[in-house]
Amino acid sequence: MKGISIAMAGAAALAASAAFAQTPVKVGMIVDYTGQFADTGNQIDNGYKLYVKQHGDTVAGRKIETIRKDNGGMQPDVAKRLSQEFVVRDKGDIIAGFDLTPNALAAGDVSAEAKKFMVVMNAATSIITTKSPYMTRTSSTTPQLNGALGTWAAKNGIKKVYTLVSDYGPGLDAVAAFTENYTAAGGAIVGAAKFPVATLDFSAFIQAAKDSNPDAIYIWTPGGTQPAAIGKALAERGVDTSKVKILGQDELTGVSAIASMGDLSIGIITAAMYDFSHKSPMNEKFVKDFQDEYKRMPDIFAIGGYDGATAIYKALEKTGGKADGESLIAAAKGMTWESPRGTILIDPETRDIVQTVYIRRVTKVDGKLINVEFDKVDNVKDPVKEKMKAAK
Repeated sequence: MKGISIAMAGAAALAASAAFAQTPVKVGMIVDYTGQFADTGNQIDNGYKLYVKQHGDTVAGRKIETIRKDNGGMQPDVAKRLSQEFVVRDKGDIIAGFDLTPNALAAGDVSAEAKKFMVVMNAATSIITTKSPYMTRTSSTTPQLNGALGTWAAKNGIKKVYTLVSDYGPGLDAVAAFTENYTAAGGAIVGAAKFPVATLDFSAFIQAAKDSNPDAIYIWTPGGTQPAAIGKALAERGVDTSKVKILGQDELTGVSAIASMGDLSIGIITAAMYDFSHKSPMNEKFVKDFQDEYKRMPDIFAIGGYDGATAIYKALEKTGGKADGESLIAAAKGMTWESPRGTILIDPETRDIVQTVYIRRVTKVDGKLINVEFDKVDNVKDPVKEKMKAAK
């Protein structure tokens, strides 16, 4: 009888294991597929889909089932509702995506309450990952990029800077990080201004910056049509970018921004965590595969989605297919891998990304305007969370 009981227990365990393996891991991809930020959302998903295509749709014996939901813009209430629907109605396991900060923050509440692993693939405000202990991020933070740029500027002979930024949360976070690191490293801020979020007239702002006689003008814009207007104002106000450096974050010289500015973008220096021109065998393959699949270049949003998929797959591999939030976040902490952008790490304490920040300059190469990396800052952590840790 004892032998029969053992055999029956073993058979039950095998049956349970087989049932577990047959149950898919459901990933809820919540981004903007329509509306003003549709291109951002689709690029995040393009990066995610490419990783799945390259690595197959099964991890640790479990099939990955992706359920896509359109947030339709900056609508935190919608993001929260979609996340709740995914968890309750769809019986989902992993919440992912999120191109905008308010949406990610709202979904973070659902992650925390339902104890679901959440991977933020773009939204860059520092505090996002504090909303849920089950959350990590595979993009960057605004203070991470701009703080690194501030330190780099002070250490590379730029003694006086005028700052000019968009007057809303991310712009204010960016300039605060830049200013703190820049002045701590010995630089001086000779003037500062904030411009309305929707403005396209930068003439007066650029003139005031020029009149302060700085070594550089630091500009933060969320992108869109503003970079072209900024480039036009710089030219009209006679700012010689070979003498007065223009500094900013990646969006200032994104693919569409360079296309709209044309030669006016030459010489602009920006900090970024990724660009398709990054030189590495892995990135060359990533760019080729991405172009073959989507007929366009990957960008910072695409790499966030690609590495978001990487984080999900690697965490599931470590847990042997267990998809509960506790197991997956424990697996993600301290995880490191080689990305097309370089080596990245998930900080075991903050659950945020640690990575290289690249300093690049717009240059004309073979008749094409591209961002060319010429320096870098290695192993950059989010400075806001580092201050929070130090204060404990």
